[in-house]
Amino acid sequence: MKKILLSALVIISFALYAFHRSHDDVSQVKPQAGALPAATQNTTNPDTTGQNQNASTSASANYKDGSFTGSLADAFYGYVQVMAIVKGGRITDVQFLRYPNDQRNSLDINQQAMPYLTQEAVQAQSANVDVISGATDTSYAFRQSLTAALAGAKI
Repeated sequence: MKKILLSALVIISFALYAFHRSHDDVSQVKPQAGALPAATQNTTNPDTTGQNQNASTSASANYKDGSFTGSLADAFYGYVQVMAIVKGGRITDVQFLRYPNDQRNSLDINQQAMPYLTQEAVQAQSANVDVISGATDTSYAFRQSLTAALAGAKI
């Protein structure tokens, strides 16, 4: 009887936890390093594959004009793919072609994080953007996809 009660308690606790997590307020999503725009940090993705995700690109770099699509990058809850728009040799916009949006929480987080990421990339003229607190996986995937897009835009 004790085992049944303990099992029921564990299941109820898990259900309450899951319910609480699915209804968290995502208004806490903000850049880790302060107010935007501030894309001056040269950070890397501490991934476990050993690949360096350093997204550093010179802010004075000139790019070919056009639209350049980045590769699909895994953001744990889905994939991120971006397209860099270059005019006059400068990044003028970054559009999200794909991002995690199949769960309400993912959609809420990404809708808040994507404008910050886009603004920082345009400001920095590179994929070297700050990681957004609460959207870490999306931030790293954004940097990876944008790095690939900008590699195709390099003169």
